[in-house]
Amino acid sequence: MENSTQTSFKKFILLGLSNVPGLQVVFSFMFLLMYIVTLSGNFILIIVVQFNTRLQTPMYLFLTNLAIIDICFSSTVVPKILLNTLSRDKSISFFGCAAQLYFHLALGGTECLILAVMAYDRYTAICKPLQYNILMDKKFCLYLIGGCWIVSFFNAFLLTLYTFQLPFCKSNRIIHFFCEMPPLFHISCKDTWFNELAKYISVGLLVLGSFLMILASYLCITISILKIHSIKKLQKALSTCASHLTVVSLYYGAIMFMHFRPLHAYSPEQDRVVTILYTVVTPMLNPIIYSMRNKDVKKAIKGTICSKVNH
Repeated sequence: MENSTQTSFKKFILLGLSNVPGLQVVFSFMFLLMYIVTLSGNFILIIVVQFNTRLQTPMYLFLTNLAIIDICFSSTVVPKILLNTLSRDKSISFFGCAAQLYFHLALGGTECLILAVMAYDRYTAICKPLQYNILMDKKFCLYLIGGCWIVSFFNAFLLTLYTFQLPFCKSNRIIHFFCEMPPLFHISCKDTWFNELAKYISVGLLVLGSFLMILASYLCITISILKIHSIKKLQKALSTCASHLTVVSLYYGAIMFMHFRPLHAYSPEQDRVVTILYTVVTPMLNPIIYSMRNKDVKKAIKGTICSKVNH
């Protein structure tokens, strides 16, 4: 084994979605379809919210931010996968890898915090309806959104800085389809205990903290809606909460599974599958679960389409 004083590689080789060449093409085609659905769903949501005055509320302000994050989050990974599949050159530069990791961490962290803020918004709307407009005024909402972005991007900067101070001299082959911390730690020839500790603290505060806040908000919401005497309204409210929690659990569960395990539990095949859940699947589902099932959004989409057709 090379010693830790050896200079790190100037570029890395991404081994892709599968070790079987034929499956690489199949998986890439699936990724392309999911990416198109992700872009379409989120762009439609952004356009509809911007051009409909009825949707200028805190909830849709947060949903618009979530849509922007999902577009950017998927775009940090999927285009490079498609490029690597079509090209013979599977490499990514040292700085390209660092940039990919940074934006992936930053946008992923922002999404965690925004989802928690959205849960708090729903809690306030349902459990404190008379105080909602005072508690969730536009200025406060913008502060919340700005705080989510600033905290996540600063956290990502520190994690990326610590990661790329490691010497990567075991190999330049990353057994993954993009640059992520666990596979990068795996090819370092230096003890990564400090990096792993920093990762655990980050995931604990941002991811687990956000997830617990969401669970607490939805618990209060559930207690509140159980007091509803209308069976129809109760079923609708529970259905909405259940669908939101399903997507949230999928997203947070995959991240915590990936980043809360010790390095010796790293499994390339398993981790690639788990990573797909929060990099590609969840950004595709978010506009469907949070928006397309919403009566106001569907009405706004139909109104926008009809106005375009009539013109």
